[in-house]
Amino acid sequence: MKDFIVAALPWVIMGLAIAIYVANNTGKKKNGDKKGDYGLEGMGIGLCLGAALGITGVFSLSLSISLGILLGLSCGMSTKKDKKNHD
Repeated sequence: MKDFIVAALPWVIMGLAIAIYVANNTGKKKNGDKKGDYGLEGMGIGLCLGAALGITGVFSLSLSISLGILLGLSCGMSTKKDKKNHD
């Protein structure tokens, strides 16, 4: 049972990250909100930090990458872009 949970957990986390990203960006084009947030940048930084943690052996590589992406996405989405920085 433990092997199944360890194998399936990264896929569940990645599914949550995709669901959060899609749910956040669905209404923006309809409302004309072009400011956006730093979600994609956060995902990239989280991917790099998660891979670095996984390579050092602190966590398993698949788990640390997927958790890094999820945490980076949530941190990036909480920071909104300014209008002057977006142009």
